[in-house]
Amino acid sequence: MQPSFVHLRLHTEFSLVDGIVRIKPLIKALADMNMPAVAVTEQSNLFSLVKFYRAALGQGIKPISGADVHIYNPDDPSSPYCLTLLVKNLNGYTTLTELISKSYQEGQHQGVPMVQREWIADNHNGLIALSGAMRGDIGRALLAENVDEAKRLAEGWSHLFKDSFYLDLQRVGKADEERYVAAAVDLAQQMDLPVVATNDVRFIRPEDFDAHEVRVCIHQGRVLDDNRRPKDYTNQQYLRSSEEMQELFADIPEALENSVEIAKRCNLELTLGENYLPDFPVPDGMTIDDYLIEMSRQGLEERFQQHSAFGSGSEEENRRVYYERLETELKVITQMGFPGYFLIVADFIQWAKNNSIPVGPGR
Repeated sequence: MQPSFVHLRLHTEFSLVDGIVRIKPLIKALADMNMPAVAVTEQSNLFSLVKFYRAALGQGIKPISGADVHIYNPDDPSSPYCLTLLVKNLNGYTTLTELISKSYQEGQHQGVPMVQREWIADNHNGLIALSGAMRGDIGRALLAENVDEAKRLAEGWSHLFKDSFYLDLQRVGKADEERYVAAAVDLAQQMDLPVVATNDVRFIRPEDFDAHEVRVCIHQGRVLDDNRRPKDYTNQQYLRSSEEMQELFADIPEALENSVEIAKRCNLELTLGENYLPDFPVPDGMTIDDYLIEMSRQGLEERFQQHSAFGSGSEEENRRVYYERLETELKVITQMGFPGYFLIVADFIQWAKNNSIPVGPGR
C-alpha cells in the first residue's frame, strides 16, 4: 500500500532547546501508525543520528537524516532564518556535517551557530532543502507582503538546489499561518515550485505540550507563568497520523504526496561498529609503529635525565626494568593497531601544555 504522508521535520530531546521526543517511543509510535519512514531534523546538530538510525532500522522504518539550520540574517543577526536540510546519500551526510561544524566554528552569533548562505552555495552536494515555512526567508518575505523579494529568494534557492527545493507548508495553529500558506501556494504556482507539508514535530502526543513548554522555559531562563515569554510553539506540533495530515491538507494533496517522494529520494547507508582514526603524519621512511616506538623511547630517556630510575638495584638494572615494561606496552599497542590513537592524544595534550592549559592525570 502506498504511504500517504511522511514526517520530514521533527526534533527529539537531542535538540536540547525545543524537543522532548525520545527515540524508542518515537519508533514505537511510528510503527503503531504504520508509517514507513521519518526524518529527524535536530536543531543545528546530528547528535541523535546513530541511535535513531539503529532504532528505526530495527523496526523496519526508513531513517532519514537531516537538520534544521539557522541561516545568518545580515539585516538582523539576532533573528536568523530557518532552513531544513535533508540528506539524500552519504555525500549529503558529509556535506551536512561540514556545514554544521563550520556553523559552530566560524558562524556563532550570540552563542547561536549560524550558516552563511555562501557556505551552502559552495557546498550543497547531496542535500534536499525545505524552505523553513514562516521562519524561512521566503516565508518572512511573504508575510511582509514583499512578493518580489520572496520570488527573488525562491529563485536563488531553487537554482541552488536543482529539483531539490520545496516550499514548506505547516498548519499547527500559529498566527498568520493560513495567510502564509495561501501566499506560499500562490508563489509555488507562479514559479512552478513543489510544496511539502510538515508538522514541525516537537513531542509525540498532544498532552505532552506542557512538558515541552517546561523544556523551552529552561532553555530561555524563564518561568511558565511569565506573560512576557515568547510563545513559539503550539499544542498541535505532535506526531500527527497520516489520516490527520490528510484531513488537514485535503485542499493541497500534492503537499502530502511530495513528503513521500522526498522520503523515497533519501537513502543514507551508514557503516556502524567500525572505528576510524585520522592518519597521523610521520616522517618519511617510518611507519606509524616505528614513530610511536621512537618517540616513546625518547620520552622515557628524557624522564631519566630528570629523575633517577626507581628500584632496589643499580641504576642500570632499574632502568632495564622500565625499558622492558615500555617494550611490553608498545608491543600490545602495536598489535592492537592503536599507535595512531596514542599519537593523536599525545599531540593535543602536548599542545595544551605548550599553551599553559592544565592537563589532568589519566591512564
